[in-house]
Order: sequence, then C-alpha cells, then structure tokens
Amino acid sequence: MVIALAAQNSWPIFQLDVKSAFLHGDLNKKVFVKQPSGYIKFGQEHKVYKLKKALYGLKQAPRAWYSRIEAYFLKEGFQKCPYEYTLFVKVENNGKLLLVCLYVDDFLFTGNDHTIFDEFKKSMMAEFDMSDLGRMHYFMGIEVIQSDAGIFISQKKYVREILRRFQMENCNPVCTPAETSLKLVRDKNGRKVDSTLYKQIVGSLMYLTITRPNIMYVVSLICRYMENLKEMNLQAAKRIFRYLQGTSDYGILYKKGEKSDLIGFTNSDYTGDQDDRKSTSSYVFKLWSGVISWSSRKQPIVTLSTTEAELVGASACVCQAIWLRKLLEAVHFKQTGLSSTVTIVRPLSYQKILFYMGEANILMFVITS
Repeated sequence: MVIALAAQNSWPIFQLDVKSAFLHGDLNKKVFVKQPSGYIKFGQEHKVYKLKKALYGLKQAPRAWYSRIEAYFLKEGFQKCPYEYTLFVKVENNGKLLLVCLYVDDFLFTGNDHTIFDEFKKSMMAEFDMSDLGRMHYFMGIEVIQSDAGIFISQKKYVREILRRFQMENCNPVCTPAETSLKLVRDKNGRKVDSTLYKQIVGSLMYLTITRPNIMYVVSLICRYMENLKEMNLQAAKRIFRYLQGTSDYGILYKKGEKSDLIGFTNSDYTGDQDDRKSTSSYVFKLWSGVISWSSRKQPIVTLSTTEAELVGASACVCQAIWLRKLLEAVHFKQTGLSSTVTIVRPLSYQKILFYMGEANILMFVITS
C-alpha cells in the first residue's frame, strides 16, 4: 500500500538499516546470564552477569528493541498507526508528510518533502548506529525498480535461486501454473514422495506469493497435503516451477500518477475440496494501478449452499477492506463516501453481490437476473 502511494505521488522510497538493533533495547526486568567463554573471572566462576542492555538470543530482545524504537518515534513527533504497529506517520504544520515502515532493523521511509528526509536521517544516525542504503532497490528478497514510469517490484533473482535449488532450472516452461480444473485429493494408493523435499518446495513458493498473486491459489492448494504426500502433489508443485521458468521476470507495476479508489474483488467456489467438502475463498484489492493485498484460503466451515459460501468469503473480504480503509485514513489518504467497492465475481452465474463501505456501516444488496 505504501509503495502504491509513493508511486502515485512520485515519492522516492529510501531504506535505512540499524546495526545490531537488538543491542539497543532497554530491559525493564532483571536478567542474568552465565559467564560466557572468554569472559569468565577466575575465582568467581559461580557468579553471573546482570545485563544492562538486551542481547541477541533473549526472549525479551525483540520486545525491548521495539519499545526502544517506538519511544524514539513518539519523542520525534511521529504518530503510531493504531491499525498497524510497524507504521509511523509524521505530519508537520506546513503539510510535510513522512511515512516510516519498520521491519525489525530495516526502515523504509517516503514522503512529500526532501528536507524532512534529511532531518529524519540525521536524527536516526545521531540516535543509533545506522547504514544509509539510499533508495530502496532490494528488500527482503524483493527487487524494487524506481523509475519515471512508477515502481516495479519482483522476485526474479529469488525465482532463479529456487529453480536451481530444486533442479528445475532446465525444465520446459508452461503458460499456466496449474492444469485446467485441477482437483487434488488424498491419494491413498499413490506413490509416496520425500516429505522434507515437498515442504521445502511449498515454503519457497509461499514466500514467492509476496509479489506473485497469480500463483496464490495453486500454492494454497498444494499446502493442504503436507501430512500424506503422494506423487500427484509433487507433480502439481513442479508444474508451478515450470510456469515460473517462463515468467521469472513477472511482478507488480505501480504506475505514476494514476488515481482511483480502493477496489476489491472476491470469489468463492462451493465444496471445492473433495475430501472435506469445504469451499475456497479468495480476494484481491487494487489501489490505483496495482494490487496491494490478496489471499486464497480454504474456508474454516462446511457451507451448505453456494450463497453461504459466497457470504463467508465476502465477509473475510469486507474485514480486509475495512482494515485497508483505516490504514489509508491513518496516512491521510482517507477514502470518503461510498467510493470503495467489493464485488463478488462469478463468471458462470448471474448473481452479483456488491458491497459499498460507507463511513459508519456496510450496505449489502443482491442483484439476481
């Protein structure tokens, strides 16, 4: 969402890294540790050290670091987003806006004024031991290209790495991540496969869905068969690799200057899982030119009709829509009126359900042809 905002407003995104972040955390409880090797005082081997600061490996270390950085941001005039605790917003009287996203020891920040960027970096470097990484170009395995056309994110390098890791770098590409009408079932008579290998494949593909919503459904499908793996499941996973072979440079482009409202689409099948008869719900949200949120997962209950399956999926989608609207409001891009729309898409049905999110309520109506 922040990338979409930055692209639409032609804002640059910068990155900072804190060196030894957990060592900055202050402990609010007494913590003692045994004398480590190389720091043992002879004649006092029975004594322990009392920590003044947090150390890596302590259970309290992540929380201590977050409390430390949170206190710093509040002191500098930032407001913590009440809906996402790793997002901090600073607005000055002259309209200058600064958004800071925190992920452990990595900081991404953007805004509408370069002066506030320089002030923020100087303040951070005076408080912590920092590395200025300049414009964001690589973050957590995600490649970022900031250009005049907008911001493009992808995981091309990561795709090549997992193809080599699982010996699929020379496979023949296909045009779809799954066969048409793929239905996976628990195959009791099928040949068993290496469960460790399969779980490694699934984990690698799950991380790839960060920038590839087009494989979200099939990845969620192969995740359901982790306990009783057969050849059928492994072949479905390898099919995804063959699709990635020909689409390794795919990603998401957030175009510059394109404005529209928050729009979401949701869809559900009915009893798509042939083993437990549960349905699958999916949604995707688009803000201006690019998608910002997507999901595909099996519903937690067994629905008794297509209408019930659609409503269960739509309710999850509306919850996400409300959360995204609140985030946009927190960063001063409030969606006003009845502008946000969530549409249930059913290509083979005449039934369409539209949700309009207003200021205080959600109005739902059904149109049936």
